[in-house]
Amino acid sequence: MKVALVHDYLNQMGGAERVLLALHDLYPDAPIFTSIYDAERVDPAFRQCDIRSSFMQRLPGASRHHQPYLMLYPLAFERLDLRAYDLILSSSSAFAKGVMTRPDAIHICYCHTPMRWAWSYQDYIEREKLASPVRVFLPFFIRRLRQWDQSTARRVDHFIANSPVVAQRIAACYRHEATVIPPPVATANYSISPIQEAYFLVVSRLVPYKRIDIAIEACNLLHLPLKIIGAGRDRARLERLAGPTIEFLGWLPDEQVQRYLARCQALLHPGAEDFGLTPLEAQASGRPVIAYGAGGALTSVIDGVTGLFFYERSPRALAEVLTTFQPARFDPLVARRHAEAFDIARFQRRIAEFVAAKTHPSKQAQHVTIR
Repeated sequence: MKVALVHDYLNQMGGAERVLLALHDLYPDAPIFTSIYDAERVDPAFRQCDIRSSFMQRLPGASRHHQPYLMLYPLAFERLDLRAYDLILSSSSAFAKGVMTRPDAIHICYCHTPMRWAWSYQDYIEREKLASPVRVFLPFFIRRLRQWDQSTARRVDHFIANSPVVAQRIAACYRHEATVIPPPVATANYSISPIQEAYFLVVSRLVPYKRIDIAIEACNLLHLPLKIIGAGRDRARLERLAGPTIEFLGWLPDEQVQRYLARCQALLHPGAEDFGLTPLEAQASGRPVIAYGAGGALTSVIDGVTGLFFYERSPRALAEVLTTFQPARFDPLVARRHAEAFDIARFQRRIAEFVAAKTHPSKQAQHVTIR
């Protein structure tokens, strides 16, 4: 079978892009179709891939500021020519699942979430600074986008969700069942350190919905040292909130991130993520996670065993947990073993088994097991 991979956009690096790399390792001859591609802003491994971008690649400033082109994405993906491919694997939290395929082709979508700004519009823009004219006209476009998103779900033959929470959203938004296969973590890249330092850590893109402000304000209240790794458009606002114990380290290479993860007291994870790979990377480093008890964290963190939850999304609720936090209570080896259950090799095996079951229905009698 000729395989094509499709991804929303390749101008930032996060968990979805790590999933895409794992899929490409599984299907190394498959080209990657996407809307826009900026080689300087993603993992260098993508430079070894056959990446085919849409007409949006030629739009001014699109790779750095893609949000203003919101309404062009559906057209960009529907114009991608996938007629030569028998199997399409889309990695989507927005537009990639809307591609047009041959009637006899099989389209499997690894869904990170139904698009947030269409289905959770009020929650998503609550902390975004939008000009008044945009706030007036954007809801009209969002309604149209939601209709497109729902209609294109019918183009997908099989959905894979990255967490039970996302599977529930797929059922609610698309009226479609989904098989849950959690995203992968490359546990071999992380190790337990004998050295522990007296700081807490955040590793995240600095955008409003990640709620890094909660971690900053909680550490301000308790005068706790907090290091923040990551870049994004919310950095200036977050720096204005930060007290003297907060340090912004910016974007760092993976090797440095791994060192900070291995030596921190705990990773702070204050956002409601669809899944979130960083908590698993911390656990692969033997460190506990203090997370907002919602979304994917409920799958990736074991409360009281590999981390702790706080259940009200506020600085004071996080501060209460930090006040009683005792890192010695958490066994690094237990955290490491938990993360290994999400290892990249296991993810690839489960994807391969799922694809085999869906592309060769005559072999269903062999009872392919998704572990």
